[in-house]
Amino acid sequence: MSDSTKQALTVGMAIGGVLVLLGILAYVITDFASITALIPAFFGAVFVAIGALGDKTVGVKPALYALGGLSALAIAGSLRGVPDMLELVTGGSVDAPVAVGAQGAMILCSLIVLVFVFKALATDH
Repeated sequence: MSDSTKQALTVGMAIGGVLVLLGILAYVITDFASITALIPAFFGAVFVAIGALGDKTVGVKPALYALGGLSALAIAGSLRGVPDMLELVTGGSVDAPVAVGAQGAMILCSLIVLVFVFKALATDH
């Protein structure tokens, strides 16, 4: 396994941990109002699982593709919050700022994983 592959799996697990914490934090901050605040935590748990199982059980290539696919899904699912993110960044207000922040963080974290996955797949012909 190449260094870039190890790096991608490690980054996937680390970002997964961040997303778990983000989801729990969003759920607590919103006074446990909606289970949807935990969506980043659910994605994060899967990131961690894929990264951990990547070189042991499922194989490296399938794990990289799974991380990439999950990242793309997380980005696509969070894109609907982009207009509200732009509103917040420009000083406006939105109905659910915690949700908007969580969606923005989810996009950013998933993009990071996607970059590492692409790098690993490009170097491992």
